Amino acid sequence: MKKILLMSLMLMLTVYYASAQKQAQIKFDKLTCNFGKFSEKDPVQKCTFTFTNIGDAPLIINQAVASCGCTVPKYTKKPVAPGQKGTLDVTYNGKGRFPGHFKKTITVRTNGKPEMTRLYIEGTMEEAK
Repeated sequence: MKKILLMSLMLMLTVYYASAQKQAQIKFDKLTCNFGKFSEKDPVQKCTFTFTNIGDAPLIINQAVASCGCTVPKYTKKPVAPGQKGTLDVTYNGKGRFPGHFKKTITVRTNGKPEMTRLYIEGTMEEAK
């Protein structure tokens, strides 16, 4: 009986300690960037996603991966302190792509909560005349 009581106490202390840990938390200003309509003559489009660390530990972006080679994300590499902001710049290059509507995904992985966030870019590339 003493062993069960001791194990239960240790389990409760472990859970309490784990929940008391400081943790980073990412919050993006927007999750979607819409380029609208643009010409095939000007196929490169850019947008910036701004994020804030609303947690109480430094935030690190471990990786940002696009769903397609036509989309390139660049992000703040240094740890972002609590209360500070960082950026994730996305460049879409429609050269060689078919005109029309597109929607691409950027998957962002961090050391905070949430561990994974999906960002989206979309727009309509119109045929050059």
